[in-house]
Amino acid sequence: MSEDYEVEFIERGDRDATFLVRGVSPAFANGIRRAMLADVPTLSIDEVRVVENSSVMFDEQIGLRLGLIPLTTPPGEFEAGDTVTLALDVEGPDTAYSGDLASADDLVSPAEENVPIIDLKEGQRLEIEADAVLDTGKSHAKHQGGVAVGYRHLQRVEVVGDSEEFEQAEPHVIRGVIEEDGELIPAAEFGNDLTNRYEGKEVEVHDVPNAFVFSVETDGSMSVEDLVLAATESIHDRADDLEDAVQL
Repeated sequence: MSEDYEVEFIERGDRDATFLVRGVSPAFANGIRRAMLADVPTLSIDEVRVVENSSVMFDEQIGLRLGLIPLTTPPGEFEAGDTVTLALDVEGPDTAYSGDLASADDLVSPAEENVPIIDLKEGQRLEIEADAVLDTGKSHAKHQGGVAVGYRHLQRVEVVGDSEEFEQAEPHVIRGVIEEDGELIPAAEFGNDLTNRYEGKEVEVHDVPNAFVFSVETDGSMSVEDLVLAATESIHDRADDLEDAVQL
């Protein structure tokens, strides 16, 4: 990886973003992707104690649904193996939602409040206590803070001439982001079809060396920025560990 790498955001939100990284190798780009999926720890419900469940759903099914609810995980506030207790007590007729989970720690709460857990009929009740544990996606997919993480080469479009007269233009579909005279343009802006942007022109598309466009979406347990920073920090720490091991 070059020390002169550059990062530029194309679209930036708290839970989803698209950004360009220049000056990195394909191996490093893939390492960042894998680290965002597998190495960044998040809290997720791992153990459930059922006080009462008179619903039509088995305890194990309730536990599965609870484990898939993303929980806010502030970076640096917890260590691997730490647990946070949450409780839920809902009586029908009503629907139990993720937002009904009460946390023992103000830093931890459901990232989405409207995830349905179960619809309770008259006379039915669900009361549980649950422990959320901090772990990584390497251990279980429910701990993956990045729910959609991918990257593509940045592509440069070159106009090489005019189309032949009366030639029927065929769709030239591309995905991701193109670079045109130093400007970054998401392909979605022209329907992912270059013939919409370069009507009547013949073009060539080239991958820009060592430039990758990342698309990242989180489950709400943390922001995109926190996820990316934690992933790069994990790679840095592993590199340090390898360096120390080699020097022994």
